[in-house]
Amino acid sequence: MIKILELKDNFIRFSIDGITPGIANSIRRTLINDVPKLAIENAIFHHGEIRDADGNVYDSSLPLFDEVLASRLGLIPLKTDMSLNFRDECSCGGKGCDLCTVTYSINKLGPGMVYSSDIMPVNNPDLTVSDPLIPIIELKKNQAMLVTCEAILGRGKEHAKWQATSGVSYKLHRNFHVTKAVMDNWLFYKETCPKSVISENENTIVFTDDIPCSYLSQLMERDGVVVEESESKFIFKFETDGSLKAADVLSYVLQRLEKRFTILMESLSD
Repeated sequence: MIKILELKDNFIRFSIDGITPGIANSIRRTLINDVPKLAIENAIFHHGEIRDADGNVYDSSLPLFDEVLASRLGLIPLKTDMSLNFRDECSCGGKGCDLCTVTYSINKLGPGMVYSSDIMPVNNPDLTVSDPLIPIIELKKNQAMLVTCEAILGRGKEHAKWQATSGVSYKLHRNFHVTKAVMDNWLFYKETCPKSVISENENTIVFTDDIPCSYLSQLMERDGVVVEESESKFIFKFETDGSLKAADVLSYVLQRLEKRFTILMESLSD
């Protein structure tokens, strides 16, 4: 059973009950390595003189090597449509088309800083950058940056630029059973961590650290506290870089694992 404990666009905390440590680790690894994400793969730098509408001349030879800038561009998170095809699986045969490739352009005149917001989508206006304030390079007077980029789907196991998630972790569910008569200041923990209280009666109050509260770690060494740790309920959390919503990532991972486990079981039965 899955329960969402905390949800934001770019962050999720959830629990899964009734699984083994092996399955928990499979979920973690899939979250890190196997989620499709859009990232810039090819960057074409147009060098030479550029003239603006007033006749001013700009030099597009940049102060950094093209390879350095291409690496920076590849690491900038882009909003992702997971319905796109992987290029090597597309009907275009890997040549690049609207079904598998998103084209971007940068056309910036100096002086000034080139930011990620200057990366403009050409053939899919909805797939903009997820963070518009990432600095790329500073242009001096009469310098310009003119670049055409191609972004394709990939997975984190291929390169870090295709990793949609970060901070992926899980832990076992724990309850702290506090005997009120033994621990005098139990009321302090109740008032400080109200979301962590899961039950209470005249003699006992029970906390859980499924929703983090820094003070609960102190209960591990207190008299009158019994720590109960589950062997099959796990608490997960992760955040995304904005390329995908956290809820969409979790939905994709669960569906993908189900398919992969089904394939595995079928191969074993054969």
